[in-house]
Amino acid sequence: MGRYLVPVMLRCEGKSCCIVGGGPVSERKAAGLLHSGAVITVISPSITHGLQAMLENNQLRWIKRPYCEGDLQGAFLVYAATDDPEVNKAVMREARGRGILVNVADHSEQGDFITPGVVRRGRLVLSVSTSGAGPSVSAAITSKLEEIFGLEYEAFLDFMFEMRKRIKGRVPDPAVRARLLGRLAHSGVLEQIREGRFMEWTETEMDRWIAENQEE
Repeated sequence: MGRYLVPVMLRCEGKSCCIVGGGPVSERKAAGLLHSGAVITVISPSITHGLQAMLENNQLRWIKRPYCEGDLQGAFLVYAATDDPEVNKAVMREARGRGILVNVADHSEQGDFITPGVVRRGRLVLSVSTSGAGPSVSAAITSKLEEIFGLEYEAFLDFMFEMRKRIKGRVPDPAVRARLLGRLAHSGVLEQIREGRFMEWTETEMDRWIAENQEE
């Protein structure tokens, strides 16, 4: 049995994330970072139209030249995503030397992390890795998850988030808070949202539900 990857969710807000390369692969890496709050830098003599659009929207910085050793100083993580294996190897060597997490696009097994298939529904993030079984398998599973977890989950998790904050502010007992959140998760709200029957709760309705559901 081979060794498996450790799934994590990284906080990249305000952190320097460097992408070496300006092609379609680099564009996908940048798109994956966009909503994280990361400070994105692309190093490449040229970039795709998609990356150009991100640049024009002030979503990334572009260093318009080939990669040079020393470019990774201060980076939190790095994507080596050029179409030149030797350049990617050089990026990997520098990243390893500096203790920076690196993803190697053309040889994912050589890097420290991979970019999994992702399904996003607002606060819900589902990631899929097949640990080397192939991107087509990962894509098929991701597509299936997109069918199972529809857009209703975005509204549902926003509702749960607001209710959790309200419960934490009003209920001091952790056991009671856990019981309330469990009941809320199975209260039928998700089904109501899915069927278009859910009406957003007022603050009064939220407080009433919390008061009425604290007993065993």
